[in-house]
Amino acid sequence: MQPSRWVPVADWNEGVATSLAAGIRSVGPRAKGVFVLVADQPLLDKEALRAFGEAARCFPGLPAAADYGRRPGVPAYLPRWLWPEVLALEGDRGAGSVLAKAKATRLNIPGVHEDIDTPEDWARIREALSRIGLQARQFPD
Repeated sequence: MQPSRWVPVADWNEGVATSLAAGIRSVGPRAKGVFVLVADQPLLDKEALRAFGEAARCFPGLPAAADYGRRPGVPAYLPRWLWPEVLALEGDRGAGSVLAKAKATRLNIPGVHEDIDTPEDWARIREALSRIGLQARQFPD
């Protein structure tokens, strides 16, 4: 298992780029890259994520990302050489444009399109989790 931790971002409201920068800046000098995942995709396929991690460990200098058809997106692996470009992003811009410019390897990761943006999405995802036998953390409606 690779090390991971939560990184609080005081100025999160400035956009996604701020959170990415905080995460990258929290990593030690020996890291070859970082994985970027978001909390609103609970149905990501575990085996696809495991294969994604193995590919990044075998080729730590190559960027990789989930394939969204016209663009790369999260989950993503950002090798260290891409960090300066990611750190230069501002506002609500994620690393998709940086990954596209770097011609990141795009991977099919089932579940990437099942994210939670609305209360209706949360209800739909909770139902899907219960159908596949996973427990969603319960919050008051």
